[in-house]
Amino acid sequence: MTVGIKDVARVANVSTATVSRVLGGRNVDEAMRDRVLAAVRSTGYRPNLAARRLRSRHTNTIGLVVADIRNPFFTAVSRVIENLAYARGLRVILCNTDEDPVREAMYLQLMQDERVTGVILAPTRQGLAKLAKTKPDYPMILIDRTTPGIAHDCVVLDNAAMAAMLVEHLHARGFRRIAGLFGASSSTGEERRTGFEAAARRLGLEAEAIAVPHGDGEVARIVADRLARPDRPEALVASNGLALMAVLRTLHGLGLSVPGDMALAGFDNEGWMDLVGGGLSVIEQPVEEIGRTAMTMLIDRLDHADAAVRKVVLAGRLIARGSSEPLTPSLSSTVPGA
Repeated sequence: MTVGIKDVARVANVSTATVSRVLGGRNVDEAMRDRVLAAVRSTGYRPNLAARRLRSRHTNTIGLVVADIRNPFFTAVSRVIENLAYARGLRVILCNTDEDPVREAMYLQLMQDERVTGVILAPTRQGLAKLAKTKPDYPMILIDRTTPGIAHDCVVLDNAAMAAMLVEHLHARGFRRIAGLFGASSSTGEERRTGFEAAARRLGLEAEAIAVPHGDGEVARIVADRLARPDRPEALVASNGLALMAVLRTLHGLGLSVPGDMALAGFDNEGWMDLVGGGLSVIEQPVEEIGRTAMTMLIDRLDHADAAVRKVVLAGRLIARGSSEPLTPSLSSTVPGA
């Protein structure tokens, strides 16, 4: 015998409207939601998705579109969002654009075709430009990246301030020649570059900000080329965890130690980072808060479609470790083979 929504409502002792709200991911009292989800499990209820799509413009599915799933930040945020969605009875379609605006556009069209309830998106720079001119027919929350004047709720890090904090930290440790590597394909990289350059000017440092194209091997190529020059920096800053790992691997390949030959600092705090020498100095992003805020914004937007657009800016935390200790030059002060 087929189990229907009325059976779930009877077991949970609630109305069918309440069951629909829970299954649709809408705001419901937590105890009530738990009762309904327990009834769903005990009855074995399975919604007829095809029929639901015919009756409604949307489903109980959200889209999560990230820029690079290899980036530890996006991996961590995706896990937070998926856990929160699961707790609300929502399914998640996860897509990775690899910083490609063509793929991004394709996946956003997929979300529309699937009639998703809403989308959480980390947009490319080109995607941001499009979003400033068009509006999808589903709620969209931006994470990590935004641009002034855009009509979408967003939650971002205070990127310029956090990059400046790294520069100030390195300056306080005695470093005067600093190079920073910043992603060329995202607004986040641009904002961190702006903060880096502003802090360097204020402190009177010899600083160089380098734009890094997205792609395998780009960080290694740029670092190796830069360090082959005689005026190599004393410290390097990487603007995300993926780049930080690539820089460290490149330095090791060149026979350079951290921090003996080169100081190193960056963004994102991963479990392996305190295992490298005396550990890597980083800005730790509030991943849990970013994911939780994005989900809350999405649910609020579903319930209050005409509310004012919100922008939440969060602060990170500096974790100072051994990689930014003052230099102790090795016997060789040049890159091997240079």
